[in-house]
Amino acid sequence: MALELRLDDAVVLVTGGVRGVGAGITRAFLLAGARVVTCARTEPENPLPGAAFLRCDVREPESVEWLIDEVRRTYGRLDVLVNNAGGAPFADAASASPRFHAKVVALNLLAPLNLARAANAVMQHQEAGGSIVNISSVSGTRPSPGTVSYGAAKAGLDNLTSTLAIEWAPKVRVNALDVGMVRTELAQLHYGGEDAVAAVGATVPLGRLAEPDEIGACAVFLASPLASYVSGARLAVHGGGEVPAFLAASSAALGKEPV
Repeated sequence: MALELRLDDAVVLVTGGVRGVGAGITRAFLLAGARVVTCARTEPENPLPGAAFLRCDVREPESVEWLIDEVRRTYGRLDVLVNNAGGAPFADAASASPRFHAKVVALNLLAPLNLARAANAVMQHQEAGGSIVNISSVSGTRPSPGTVSYGAAKAGLDNLTSTLAIEWAPKVRVNALDVGMVRTELAQLHYGGEDAVAAVGATVPLGRLAEPDEIGACAVFLASPLASYVSGARLAVHGGGEVPAFLAASSAALGKEPV
C-alpha cells in the first residue's frame, strides 16, 4: 500500500465547511483530490473554490435527510461524512435558559447523530462502504465552564463515535478528532486581541494554537485508506494539551521560569 494521503474523486460532505475549522477541513480534502460538498444555514460570503455548497440547517432532521439524498442523487454515492458543524456561545450554566441548552445539544450531538444515520444508510449499500469523522473537542473530556452544554454534548459525541463504530462495522468506519484550541477568524474576538491569542497559545505545550488546515489534515488521514484499520478511535489534536496549572504556580513560588 502506497503511503500517500490521496482521496481522488471521493465524495465528501463537510458540514459547516465554509469557515473556521470547517474551511480548513474542506481545503484539506480538496487538496487530497476529493469532490467536496459543504453545507451551512446561510450562503457563504466567500465560497471556497472547488467546493460545492448546499444550504441546510443540520438541526432539522428533514433537512438532513434532504441533504444526504441530494448528495447521493448528484454524485451517485457518499464516501465520507465529516460532522463538523457545531459550537456554542459562552453562557453561565445557571442563567442560560433550558431552550438555550437544548439548542446547543441539538447542534453538537443530535445533528451529528442524524447525519451519521442518513449517511450510513447510503454507505452500507456501497461496495467500499464509507467513513464518518466526527469533529469533537477536548471540552468533552475536561471541565467546560461557560460552555457546559457544549462540553456535555461533545462527551456524548465521543461515546456516539465508539458505539456506532461497533454497530456499523465492517462497512462503515467511525472516528473522531478531539480538537483543542484553533486559530480561526474569530480567535482574536474570542480571546481578546493578538497578544491574548499569543498568551493563550503559550499555555499549549507546542506553544501555539492549531491552524484549521492542520485539523483538516488529520480528518483526511482518518478518512483515507491509511486508516483502514482505525475505527472507534478518538485522535487528540490539541498540541499536547494544556500545561498543568500547578507547574506554573510551583515555578512562580520557587522563582523559576514557568514550564
